[in-house]
Amino acid sequence: MNSKLLTRISIMALLFGGLSNWSAKADDAAQLWDKNCAACHGKDGKGQTTIGRKLQIKDFTDAKTQASFTDAEATKAIKEGISKDGQLKMKAFGDKLSDDDIKALVARVRSFKP
Repeated sequence: MNSKLLTRISIMALLFGGLSNWSAKADDAAQLWDKNCAACHGKDGKGQTTIGRKLQIKDFTDAKTQASFTDAEATKAIKEGISKDGQLKMKAFGDKLSDDDIKALVARVRSFKP
């Protein structure tokens, strides 16, 4: 094989490898969401579950909701949980999920943005 062909094959392999890695990360985030968040926030992020309606969970597909918090605030909420007026609104996941898992969940929340 000539060197140009080998170079093209190498580039294609890197591209496809990178895309499959990205896809795996997106799949991981979706699985994390389904396992840890969807019961309250819904698979679609709208919060229209029985628990979500009871707790008045915000709709992550709403642009105003998305603009109302930073990634750092979302990370903190996932790690430490959320309490309001002494009542637990969301349990903490900092002892259950890795920093990479939490970062993936924040990205998943942002993926609901319209």
